[in-house]
Amino acid sequence: MNKMEVCLFEPEIAQNAGTIARLCTCFGVPMNIIEPASFIIGSRDFRRAGMDYIDRTKIRCHNSFKEFRQNFGGRIVLLDVKATLPYFEFNYEPNDCIMVGKESTGVPDDIYEFCDEKIIIPMKEGSRSLNVAISLAIGLSEALRQINYAQHHLEL
Repeated sequence: MNKMEVCLFEPEIAQNAGTIARLCTCFGVPMNIIEPASFIIGSRDFRRAGMDYIDRTKIRCHNSFKEFRQNFGGRIVLLDVKATLPYFEFNYEPNDCIMVGKESTGVPDDIYEFCDEKIIIPMKEGSRSLNVAISLAIGLSEALRQINYAQHHLEL
């Protein structure tokens, strides 16, 4: 059975990635990381944010977006501040992957265009963005609610 996944595109902050790993473990969702990351996966800051959940998180690292795309068969749903479709109006499917970009710059334009769908978390005017881990938690929660979280496999 395919299941919801998340993906971090070239993450820059180990603590955010560790927090997302913890989120993935608690929700039973595999985590993908597209390299290069700006930190060593498994570093002290990464492990500290993920606590003891890190060892139970299913993490797959990919050398490039192209490699990730070749290995992932579902839709790539990009959560991005440039998108226009609110995350709560999007219809998620069980084999979607919610992807977030770099904390500083998001994803390059070519990656943005290559994603199957783009969604946004609407915010008060004048706000630039939320923390990437918080954003992913909001988007993932809605996706799992829509696909009936009670029936979603929580085993990694």
